[in-house]
Amino acid sequence: MSRLRLVLFGLGAVGLAVLWVVATTGLPPVGTDVHPYRDAAVAAAAAHATANVVSSINFDQRTFDTLGEETILLASVVAVTTLLRPADDERVEPPDPPPAVLPATRLAGWALLPVTLLVGADVVLHGHLTPGGGFQGGVVLATALHLLYLAGSFPALQWVRPTRWAPLLEPAGSGLFVVVGLAGLVVGAGFTAEFLPPGVLGAPLSSGTVLLLNVVAGVGVGAAVVSLLGQFLRQEIVIGPGAAP
Repeated sequence: MSRLRLVLFGLGAVGLAVLWVVATTGLPPVGTDVHPYRDAAVAAAAAHATANVVSSINFDQRTFDTLGEETILLASVVAVTTLLRPADDERVEPPDPPPAVLPATRLAGWALLPVTLLVGADVVLHGHLTPGGGFQGGVVLATALHLLYLAGSFPALQWVRPTRWAPLLEPAGSGLFVVVGLAGLVVGAGFTAEFLPPGVLGAPLSSGTVLLLNVVAGVGVGAAVVSLLGQFLRQEIVIGPGAAP
């Protein structure tokens, strides 16, 4: 078995080395003023009226890679949900009374909840204009809800958290990502190609499909993180030893 592992490792290492050589051959030398990838990315962002060049790269030039990342996140949610199902020797039980929390901590948790939700929405909706985007804003939106847990109010978190439809939003976000990609293919430009009017550079409604994909990713990522944290907290708080009912 150990020899087989070494053989598999050797094959993988050789393949990785070959791919690395192919990928790096012909790159411009370090320390010069020749930066073809930078120039191409900036030119494409300007052409599609995307003020945030990073978002233009993620949701325009390399949108297919971003779709892969979204799919990996979906697979992670499915895996965690499957692994953390109550086992035969576990059962769902009412949560213990929450530990005492300082009044200042409880007040901060409740006060920061709407503020954090607004910040998350702002990061998602302005990802094509300023640093941020759907992935970052989705995480902020999801963690905002879990400020209630830090404030010592797990019952309130259970009431606020969309446990019923959050698991459906992540695959829906991935599916909409594919739909937008197919729409670019239908118009003849190619999968995930730009097919919406770019608008005016710097305007809230600009950058064409970059804005749309930012919103789709924000919904999917936010729902995925809600589902992940919900599963871990459920396993820790309401799943206990004993035969499952």
